[in-house]
Amino acid sequence: QVQLVESGGGLVQAGGSLRLSCAASGRTVSRSAMTWFRQAPGKEREFVAGIRWNGGTIYADSVEGRFTISRDSAKNTLYLQMNSLKPEDTAVYYCAAGRRFGVPSPNGTEYSYWGQGTQVTVSS
Repeated sequence: QVQLVESGGGLVQAGGSLRLSCAASGRTVSRSAMTWFRQAPGKEREFVAGIRWNGGTIYADSVEGRFTISRDSAKNTLYLQMNSLKPEDTAVYYCAAGRRFGVPSPNGTEYSYWGQGTQVTVSS
């Protein structure tokens, strides 16, 4: 059974930083397409960043240059380093596990495994 548990969210001022973590069990993050999505109140869920099994990364235009997705194989954990945060980054952030050796897709319907989410609030 695949379980994903996010942590690291919180309240931060605009311009600040946070690092989100997603601890995985039942799925090896270094062999899977792993992604971060977010959903703001009243808005649809949107793709944030993804990492391929070979380390290749992709980002949404809105976070390119500010966010960095990474993983620690020894800890089987996915990370999202968020810098220069803006109020519009406020959302619940979710990690999702895709196919083994797959390509991270920005389409959330392609993911079967999701974490419970962690709230990120950026104040102006």
